[in-house]
Amino acid sequence: MEHGFFERQLAAYSAYHREPRNRLTHFVGIPMIVFSLLALAAPWSLSVGGIEISAAWIAALAAAAGWIALDPLIGAAMLAALVPMVLIAGWAAGRYGTAGSEWLFAAFFVGGWIFQFVGHAFERRRPALMDNLFQAFVGPMFVMAELLAALRIRRRPDLA
Repeated sequence: MEHGFFERQLAAYSAYHREPRNRLTHFVGIPMIVFSLLALAAPWSLSVGGIEISAAWIAALAAAAGWIALDPLIGAAMLAALVPMVLIAGWAAGRYGTAGSEWLFAAFFVGGWIFQFVGHAFERRRPALMDNLFQAFVGPMFVMAELLAALRIRRRPDLA
């Protein structure tokens, strides 16, 4: 069976993540990194049709649209996961301002990458995005695909 573009990308990502401890660190690190980016964007807004929309919502919806285009099921699940992240990032921006959002970004971004690199130390292989930058976009989908597989909603990414 010929796999489409996304299935090939997911299989390539999976090949860099065979070690169970590496997969586990990615379940923590990748959501932290995604949240960090939303936290950084949350204090900023754009006016769209006279309505102020947080840059975090715009980024989340743009990412979700790309993920849905690659795989509707995983993309829809990603959108559902992004909503609480954007709401929390927006709450933090409203409560602590831009400086607080920048600290939140730094803590989650650095912390998330620490998890990633610890995982790859277990794997004894460098991150997939070092060979293909698009894998940074696939990583969150890989984690969601793994979660959906654990819930028996989808096959595991390396078996897709």
